[in-house]
Amino acid sequence: MMMSPSIRKFALTAHVTASVGWLGAVVGFLALALAVQAGYDPQLLRGLYLAMWLAGWYVVVPLCLASLLTGLVMSLGTKWGLFRHYWVTVKFLLTVISTLILLGFTQTLGYIGVLAADASGPVAEFSQSPVTHSAGCLVVLLINTALSIYKPWGKTPFARDTQHAETGNVSSDRSLIAKRWLRITVLGFISLLLLFLIVHLMTRGGH
Repeated sequence: MMMSPSIRKFALTAHVTASVGWLGAVVGFLALALAVQAGYDPQLLRGLYLAMWLAGWYVVVPLCLASLLTGLVMSLGTKWGLFRHYWVTVKFLLTVISTLILLGFTQTLGYIGVLAADASGPVAEFSQSPVTHSAGCLVVLLINTALSIYKPWGKTPFARDTQHAETGNVSSDRSLIAKRWLRITVLGFISLLLLFLIVHLMTRGGH
Protein backbone atom coordinates (compact mmCIF):
# COMPACT_ATOMS: atom_id res chain seq x y z
CA MET A 1 0.00 0.00 0.00
CA MET A 2 1.48 3.33 -1.10
CA MET A 3 1.57 6.18 1.39
CA SER A 4 0.06 9.55 0.65
CA PRO A 5 2.53 12.38 -0.12
CA SER A 6 2.11 13.99 3.31
CA ILE A 7 2.60 10.71 5.19
CA ARG A 8 5.54 9.81 2.95
CA LYS A 9 7.26 13.13 3.73
CA PHE A 10 6.66 12.62 7.45
CA ALA A 11 8.06 9.06 7.31
CA LEU A 12 11.04 10.23 5.27
CA THR A 13 11.75 13.00 7.77
CA ALA A 14 11.61 10.52 10.64
CA HIS A 15 13.88 8.07 8.83
CA VAL A 16 16.49 10.69 7.89
CA THR A 17 16.44 12.12 11.42
CA ALA A 18 16.88 8.70 13.02
CA SER A 19 19.61 7.65 10.57
CA VAL A 20 21.60 10.88 10.89
CA GLY A 21 21.18 10.76 14.66
CA TRP A 22 22.40 7.15 14.74
CA LEU A 23 25.44 8.10 12.68
CA GLY A 24 26.26 11.02 14.98
CA ALA A 25 25.75 8.90 18.09
CA VAL A 26 28.13 6.24 16.79
CA VAL A 27 30.76 8.90 16.04
CA GLY A 28 30.43 10.20 19.60
CA PHE A 29 30.62 6.68 21.03
CA LEU A 30 33.73 5.98 18.95
CA ALA A 31 35.37 9.13 20.32
CA LEU A 32 34.66 7.96 23.88
CA ALA A 33 35.98 4.48 23.12
CA LEU A 34 39.21 5.92 21.72
CA ALA A 35 39.58 8.12 24.80
CA VAL A 36 39.17 5.03 27.02
CA GLN A 37 41.97 3.20 25.22
CA ALA A 38 44.24 6.25 25.44
CA GLY A 39 43.41 7.15 29.05
CA TYR A 40 45.30 6.18 32.18
CA ASP A 41 43.66 8.14 35.00
CA PRO A 42 41.16 5.86 36.83
CA GLN A 43 38.68 8.65 37.60
CA LEU A 44 38.74 9.84 34.00
CA LEU A 45 38.17 6.28 32.79
CA ARG A 46 35.16 5.86 35.08
CA GLY A 47 33.68 9.08 33.71
CA LEU A 48 34.23 7.82 30.17
CA TYR A 49 32.65 4.46 31.06
CA LEU A 50 29.58 6.25 32.39
CA ALA A 51 29.31 8.41 29.25
CA MET A 52 29.67 5.35 27.01
CA TRP A 53 27.03 3.44 28.94
CA LEU A 54 24.53 6.30 28.80
CA ALA A 55 25.24 7.04 25.14
CA GLY A 56 24.96 3.37 24.20
CA TRP A 57 21.74 2.51 26.03
CA TYR A 58 19.82 5.75 25.68
CA VAL A 59 21.04 7.15 22.35
CA VAL A 60 22.61 4.53 20.06
CA VAL A 61 20.14 1.72 20.72
CA PRO A 62 16.92 3.78 20.37
CA LEU A 63 18.17 5.49 17.20
CA CYS A 64 19.17 2.12 15.73
CA LEU A 65 15.67 0.74 16.28
CA ALA A 66 14.06 3.92 14.97
CA SER A 67 16.20 3.85 11.82
CA LEU A 68 15.36 0.21 11.15
CA LEU A 69 11.62 0.67 11.68
CA THR A 70 11.29 3.89 9.68
CA GLY A 71 13.41 2.43 6.88
CA LEU A 72 11.12 -0.58 6.71
CA VAL A 73 8.08 1.69 6.56
CA MET A 74 9.65 3.78 3.79
CA SER A 75 10.56 0.75 1.69
CA LEU A 76 7.18 -0.96 1.95
CA GLY A 77 5.14 2.23 1.62
CA THR A 78 6.82 3.75 -1.44
CA LYS A 79 7.67 2.80 -5.02
CA TRP A 80 11.14 1.62 -3.99
CA GLY A 81 9.93 -1.51 -2.24
CA LEU A 82 12.06 -3.74 -0.07
CA PHE A 83 13.35 -6.14 -2.74
CA ARG A 84 12.70 -4.21 -5.96
CA HIS A 85 16.01 -2.32 -6.04
CA TYR A 86 19.41 -3.70 -5.15
CA TRP A 87 20.50 -0.65 -3.17
CA VAL A 88 17.42 -0.82 -0.92
CA THR A 89 17.90 -4.54 -0.28
CA VAL A 90 21.61 -4.17 0.49
CA LYS A 91 20.94 -1.20 2.75
CA PHE A 92 18.23 -3.11 4.61
CA LEU A 93 20.46 -6.15 5.10
CA LEU A 94 23.33 -4.01 6.35
CA THR A 95 20.99 -2.33 8.83
CA VAL A 96 19.75 -5.70 10.10
CA ILE A 97 23.34 -6.93 10.47
CA SER A 98 24.25 -3.74 12.37
CA THR A 99 21.26 -4.29 14.66
CA LEU A 100 22.32 -7.88 15.35
CA ILE A 101 25.88 -6.73 16.12
CA LEU A 102 24.47 -4.10 18.46
CA LEU A 103 22.36 -6.81 20.09
CA GLY A 104 25.52 -8.77 20.87
CA PHE A 105 27.31 -5.63 22.00
CA THR A 106 24.69 -4.88 24.65
CA GLN A 107 26.50 -7.30 26.97
CA THR A 108 29.57 -5.08 26.73
CA LEU A 109 27.36 -2.05 27.37
CA GLY A 110 26.08 -3.73 30.52
CA TYR A 111 29.67 -4.41 31.58
CA ILE A 112 30.51 -0.75 30.96
CA GLY A 113 27.62 0.23 33.24
CA VAL A 114 28.95 -2.03 36.01
CA LEU A 115 32.39 -0.43 35.75
CA ALA A 116 30.91 3.05 35.85
CA ALA A 117 28.76 2.28 38.90
CA ASP A 118 31.54 0.65 40.96
CA ALA A 119 33.63 3.58 42.16
CA SER A 120 35.73 1.43 44.51
CA GLY A 121 36.58 -1.42 42.15
CA PRO A 122 39.59 -1.68 39.85
CA VAL A 123 39.45 -0.37 36.32
CA ALA A 124 39.24 -3.40 34.03
CA GLU A 125 39.98 -3.99 30.37
CA PHE A 126 37.36 -4.90 27.80
CA SER A 127 37.41 -8.38 26.28
CA GLN A 128 35.68 -6.92 23.22
CA SER A 129 37.00 -3.59 22.03
CA PRO A 130 34.30 -0.88 21.80
CA VAL A 131 36.53 0.80 19.21
CA THR A 132 36.26 -2.16 16.85
CA HIS A 133 32.48 -2.41 17.15
CA SER A 134 31.80 1.30 16.87
CA ALA A 135 34.25 1.75 13.97
CA GLY A 136 32.66 -1.16 12.11
CA CYS A 137 29.18 0.27 12.68
CA LEU A 138 30.37 3.66 11.45
CA VAL A 139 31.66 2.11 8.22
CA VAL A 140 28.32 0.37 7.64
CA LEU A 141 26.38 3.59 8.24
CA LEU A 142 28.60 5.49 5.82
CA ILE A 143 28.00 2.79 3.20
CA ASN A 144 24.25 3.08 3.77
CA THR A 145 24.49 6.85 3.35
CA ALA A 146 26.32 6.43 0.04
CA LEU A 147 23.74 3.89 -1.14
CA SER A 148 20.92 6.31 -0.37
CA ILE A 149 22.57 9.02 -2.45
CA TYR A 150 23.91 7.07 -5.45
CA LYS A 151 21.23 4.33 -5.63
CA PRO A 152 23.41 1.92 -7.67
CA TRP A 153 22.80 -1.40 -9.51
CA GLY A 154 19.24 -0.90 -10.76
CA LYS A 155 16.26 -3.20 -10.26
CA THR A 156 16.23 -6.77 -9.01
CA PRO A 157 14.69 -9.77 -10.83
CA PHE A 158 11.87 -9.62 -8.27
CA ALA A 159 10.96 -6.12 -9.51
CA ARG A 160 10.92 -7.28 -13.13
CA ASP A 161 8.68 -10.23 -12.28
CA THR A 162 6.31 -7.91 -10.45
CA GLN A 163 6.25 -5.52 -13.39
CA HIS A 164 5.35 -8.34 -15.77
CA ALA A 165 2.58 -9.41 -13.42
CA GLU A 166 1.15 -5.91 -13.31
CA THR A 167 1.08 -5.70 -17.12
CA GLY A 168 -1.07 -8.79 -17.46
CA ASN A 169 1.39 -11.66 -17.37
CA VAL A 170 -0.17 -15.12 -17.05
CA SER A 171 1.54 -15.69 -13.73
CA SER A 172 0.26 -12.43 -12.21
CA ASP A 173 -1.74 -14.10 -9.45
CA ARG A 174 1.18 -16.24 -8.37
CA SER A 175 3.55 -13.28 -8.42
CA LEU A 176 1.22 -11.12 -6.35
CA ILE A 177 0.67 -13.90 -3.83
CA ALA A 178 4.40 -14.56 -3.61
CA LYS A 179 5.03 -10.85 -3.10
CA ARG A 180 2.41 -10.69 -0.37
CA TRP A 181 3.82 -13.69 1.49
CA LEU A 182 7.34 -12.33 1.13
CA ARG A 183 6.28 -9.11 2.80
CA ILE A 184 4.51 -11.01 5.56
CA THR A 185 7.60 -13.15 6.13
CA VAL A 186 9.90 -10.14 6.27
CA LEU A 187 7.60 -8.24 8.62
CA GLY A 188 7.33 -11.30 10.85
CA PHE A 189 11.09 -11.70 10.93
CA ILE A 190 11.64 -8.04 11.76
CA SER A 191 8.93 -8.13 14.44
CA LEU A 192 10.52 -11.15 16.11
CA LEU A 193 13.95 -9.55 15.86
CA LEU A 194 12.76 -6.33 17.46
CA LEU A 195 10.83 -8.19 20.14
CA PHE A 196 13.90 -10.24 20.99
CA LEU A 197 16.05 -7.11 21.00
CA ILE A 198 13.68 -5.18 23.27
CA VAL A 199 13.39 -8.09 25.72
CA HIS A 200 17.16 -8.52 25.68
CA LEU A 201 17.71 -4.83 26.36
CA MET A 202 15.21 -4.81 29.20
CA THR A 203 16.83 -7.80 30.88
CA ARG A 204 20.38 -6.50 30.41
CA GLY A 205 19.54 -2.94 31.37
CA GLY A 206 18.89 -3.86 34.97
CA HIS A 207 22.29 -5.54 35.42
